[in-house]
Amino acid sequence: MFGLLGPNGSGKSTLVSILATLLPLSEGRASVFGRDVALSPHEVRRSIGVVFQSPSLDRNLTVRENLVHHGHLYGVSGRALRGTVDAALARGGLAERAGERVQTLSGGLARRVEVAKGMLHGPKMLLLDEPSTGLDPAARRDLWTRLKDLRSKEGVTVLVTTHWMEEAERCDRLAILHEGRAVAQGTPAALRGALPFDVVQFRSADPEGLLDAVKGRFGVEGAVQDGAVRLERNGGQEFARQVTSVFGDRIDAVTVGRPTLEDVFVRHTGRGFWEGKA
Repeated sequence: MFGLLGPNGSGKSTLVSILATLLPLSEGRASVFGRDVALSPHEVRRSIGVVFQSPSLDRNLTVRENLVHHGHLYGVSGRALRGTVDAALARGGLAERAGERVQTLSGGLARRVEVAKGMLHGPKMLLLDEPSTGLDPAARRDLWTRLKDLRSKEGVTVLVTTHWMEEAERCDRLAILHEGRAVAQGTPAALRGALPFDVVQFRSADPEGLLDAVKGRFGVEGAVQDGAVRLERNGGQEFARQVTSVFGDRIDAVTVGRPTLEDVFVRHTGRGFWEGKA
């Protein structure tokens, strides 16, 4: 399971569109299982399934009808198609919903149908562009459980784009994208572990004033993020103790933790993940 992590505009959807042969390359080369997406688009399409960010189901058709019509696009019909559709419904836990119109389904169930449709022709790789958009937390967890089952039980390669840190942590490997470039790649643990510092945060009624005071006393650099003073320090526990001993009356809460994937993004780009701020 390979994740593409980045904020909106980082190039995630563009890359998925290129790999899905929907967007031509202006330069460079891209291949899927050794097949060049520009020279062998038909072979590439048969080896991939795609779940787009925007819904692609016909809401007026039933779950089964959506799968049947998708099978027709791949030249499957008759008994073979019925067996394939039945297997897809069973795999996705949708057998009891087969006769229901898509417009009556919850967002999570509709996403299950999207995944079943993308897997109908037995692709070796499933591309998913922001698949959890619009889903509630329970539906999001269900979706990721099913994606992991595809990877571990059926041997399907899953490539997924996301801007959620907790989803990125579920991936085996990641590429962090920024303005169309991959700025870092590796396992989530390795990416976080490469940052040799602790993240120390102080909650205060006056975070700007506290930051100025800490800078003046300890000669360190930091920033105010989400209403808290944030500093990157080696030996974070000891540093937090020193600051608290001096400015304890101005501090409401202290947290010390290891860097997150958001910290990895900031370190490689110099910008905040959500706002694009320096």
